[in-house]
Amino acid sequence: MLKKFIKRFLPSPHKIREQKILSIFGTLLHDPNLWHLNRRSASGAFAVGLFFAFWPVPFQMWLAAAVAIPFRVNLPLSVATVWISNPFTMPPIFYSAYIVGTTIMGTPRKDFSFELSWNWVLQSIETIGPAFLVGCLIYSIFFSVAGYFGLNYLWRLSVAKAWKQRIQRRYPKV
Repeated sequence: MLKKFIKRFLPSPHKIREQKILSIFGTLLHDPNLWHLNRRSASGAFAVGLFFAFWPVPFQMWLAAAVAIPFRVNLPLSVATVWISNPFTMPPIFYSAYIVGTTIMGTPRKDFSFELSWNWVLQSIETIGPAFLVGCLIYSIFFSVAGYFGLNYLWRLSVAKAWKQRIQRRYPKV
């Protein structure tokens, strides 16, 4: 079942509550709905995590946690889903977001080379920044909606399959 598969990869609520960095949320972390895993909380958490996964900011997990709490979706799943964009996947994701942004905005693609300097960041914000941010916003919205409905559909299929197997075990063909 999909629930068992997801639970294998999630840390325990006790382990997460012990993290000092999450102490900024205080007693909000004691809401049992943040730790319960059902179709609604899993789909919502997946959507929240995917939404922030495509943002080019260094604190995506905090943002996902801050949004998961008021929406009362599964906190560990929303934070874990953010890691779809990781140091290995960020270059292709962000480059394709830039291409989508230039296509939507109708601007020509500009050649650029990466430099690890503050000057390069400031220059890039002016030149490729708008198209890049538009592409990231489009990716965030598209993949969070697709992730929500996709996981919701997979969850329903998993439950239907489990019911079908249960009925077959109870009433085997004679």
